[in-house]
Amino acid sequence: MNIKDIIKLSQNEYANVAEDAICGEITGWVDSGSYALNAILSGSIFKGFPSNKIVGFIGVESTGKTFYTLAACKNFLEMNPNGAVVYFETENALTKEILSGRGIALDRFVHLPVATVQEFKNQALRIVDEKLKEKEDMPMLFVLDSLGNLSTNKEMEDSAAGSDTKDMTRAQIIKASFRVLALKLGMANIPMIFTNHVYDKIGAGPYAGKEQGGGSGSKYASSITVSLTKAKEKDGDEVIGSVISCTVVKSRLTREGLKVKTLIRFSGGLDRYFGLIDLAEKSGAFKKVSTKYEMPDGKKYFEKAIERNPEKFFTTDILDIIENYVQKNFKYGVASVEDETAIYEELNDE
Repeated sequence: MNIKDIIKLSQNEYANVAEDAICGEITGWVDSGSYALNAILSGSIFKGFPSNKIVGFIGVESTGKTFYTLAACKNFLEMNPNGAVVYFETENALTKEILSGRGIALDRFVHLPVATVQEFKNQALRIVDEKLKEKEDMPMLFVLDSLGNLSTNKEMEDSAAGSDTKDMTRAQIIKASFRVLALKLGMANIPMIFTNHVYDKIGAGPYAGKEQGGGSGSKYASSITVSLTKAKEKDGDEVIGSVISCTVVKSRLTREGLKVKTLIRFSGGLDRYFGLIDLAEKSGAFKKVSTKYEMPDGKKYFEKAIERNPEKFFTTDILDIIENYVQKNFKYGVASVEDETAIYEELNDE
């Protein structure tokens, strides 16, 4: 028996020798719209979302989960002129005005309202199976917004009958759905982004921390999970946007525990450069001197001056220095005890 015999005997049409190819190999990236967010997602400020993995944004309400998801949709469609976004929505929150305001190509954005886990799973699998069968070249991005709002057939039936009985099998149904979808999405080279809310663990004390809605299924299936928290950004006394802290709680590509800050402005949207000052200092590109930052030419500037005109300061050379730092320090590895302690303390404090 040789290697080819093993593949033949498996009768697995997606089997390959690792030297040639592996099903699920990352073949491309989708820019998140933020250098700092790209860094913790992929280990590069120039990459972002992996082309065929599941990525989750989790957090309490109004922390930017849908905003980041729609930014990814816009960038995906721009990078793939013949591509499509398949957007499963559970909250009835999207409008054409919202999508067009984000610069999203409406003619390639498929909106699929779903109410139950079974609806989502069945519709998603039909699309994926057809793509696998016909081996379509059309790139696709799947989105589920949001997982925590999905009901089950039983819950819907009980509600229609006037019963408020909780479906105790909901978590198992979600887990089974993601277990099937994760493999097939990888085979079809379809990336997926989901959003999910978090809530306080019940009955485990005041310092038990947060838990995702819907059980453990999404946690196990996702390759990357990013927790989002929000704070106000002010210019003097005026609130100009929200600073979103992004923390990696799970990743197969970068170190768990990584944290960066990003900025969503009320006017202008996601700031591509926000969060880079910290990385520039850590990389040695900028040097902190008292309340200012010293540039390679010796000139010093306040942080606000850099933020107001980032293109002037984040030149190609500076970005390359930051990129080298991120490549060396953000790539996948086991988080230190200090990292793990810090992240769980933060989640407990939210």
